[in-house]
Amino acid sequence: MTAPDAGRGIGTGITGTSGFSRGSFRILHVSTGNVCRSPITERLTRHALADRLGDPLWGGLIVESAGTWGHEGAPMEANAETVLADFGADPSGFVGRELLDDHVIRADLVLTATRDHRAQVISMGHSAGLRTFTLKEFTRLVRAIDPATLPPLEDGVIERARALVRAAAALRGWLLAPTAEADEVYDPYGAPLPFFRSIGDEINEALDPVVTALTGVRARA
Repeated sequence: MTAPDAGRGIGTGITGTSGFSRGSFRILHVSTGNVCRSPITERLTRHALADRLGDPLWGGLIVESAGTWGHEGAPMEANAETVLADFGADPSGFVGRELLDDHVIRADLVLTATRDHRAQVISMGHSAGLRTFTLKEFTRLVRAIDPATLPPLEDGVIERARALVRAAAALRGWLLAPTAEADEVYDPYGAPLPFFRSIGDEINEALDPVVTALTGVRARA
C-alpha cells in the first residue's frame, strides 16, 4: 500500500480558516516523539481504511501524525515497524516530525495518545477543542453514536466523517471515562517488543470502531 508524499499521507484540499477542508478530511495522530505510538496509529489507520474502502486515497481521508516533542526527520522505532508488519500494515517511508500550528490548523480530527497530548493540542488554539480527543476517548464516544444518524456512505466519506466528529463532541460532556487511565495509551519507547505488541493491539482495538463509523464498513473477517 502506498500513499502520496513518501507515505506521509499529504494530499490536496481547499482549507478554510475553521480547519475544515472542502476537498479532504485530515486525521492527525499525536504522541510525544512521533516515533512509536502515533506512527503505529497513523499506519494502522491507513491500513484499515484501505481494507474497508479499497481506494488508495480513501475517499478524501488523509492520515498524518506528529509529536509534541517530535524527533524531526527521525525514522520510526524498529519495534514499531515490527508491530505494523504483524498487522500487515506498511511502515515504509515514515519520517518523524514535530507538531506545528499548521498541523493543528489543517486537521479536521486530532486523536492523541494521552490526555496531556490532548491538552497541549488544545492549548495551541485554532479552535481545536471540538475536534481534539484522545484516541480511546473518541472510541468510547463513537461507540455511543447510532450509525443511522450519520450520513450514508453514498453522501461521501468526508461528510460522514465531519458528522461523526460533531456527534462525538456533543457527547463528550455526557459520556465520561470510567477512570482517568481509561483514555491513555502508554508510551512503549525503549520497551521490549512484547510491550510494543501489547500497545499495538490496544491501538488496533481502539481504531476498529472508529474506522467502521467513518466508513460504514466493518472489518473483513
